[in-house]
Amino acid sequence: MQDDALFEQFLAERADALLRFGYLLTGNPHDAADLVQDALVRLRGAWGRVRRKSDPESYVRTTMTRLHINAWRRRRREHVTAVPPDRVHVDVPYEGSPVWDVLAKLPRRQRAVLVLRYYEQLTDVEIAGVLGISQGTVRSQAFRALGKLRDDLPALAEKGYLA
Repeated sequence: MQDDALFEQFLAERADALLRFGYLLTGNPHDAADLVQDALVRLRGAWGRVRRKSDPESYVRTTMTRLHINAWRRRRREHVTAVPPDRVHVDVPYEGSPVWDVLAKLPRRQRAVLVLRYYEQLTDVEIAGVLGISQGTVRSQAFRALGKLRDDLPALAEKGYLA
């Protein structure tokens, strides 16, 4: 019963941060909630082992990142949306903005590397461990992603979206 209380305490303290992390990975609040839920189910199954050996939040974030990349591989870039195309609904302030659209064009692995590097402030070594790739791949994915963002920045600046 001690484990149940500790698991519930972890959820109460970190659920919002995990949802924000999921949103940054997926770009969709509904997919983010699903991603967090799937990762927490896996955490619950391994709770006793994870609680004793390492930081549970790190385990969940790694699981979320890997689930997100695997989902992309299964769907092969299919964009599933809950919003019918005949109406506009903005659930999150940044969704639908030109800057967000540029970020959403990035491949999932490149976006994951940027999120882990700039939002989570992880080192290349840590990112490589989370994603299960080499440090060189982390650097090349970040380089490519930033290059794509740089290509789109002049058009955004001309339209006045960047201050």
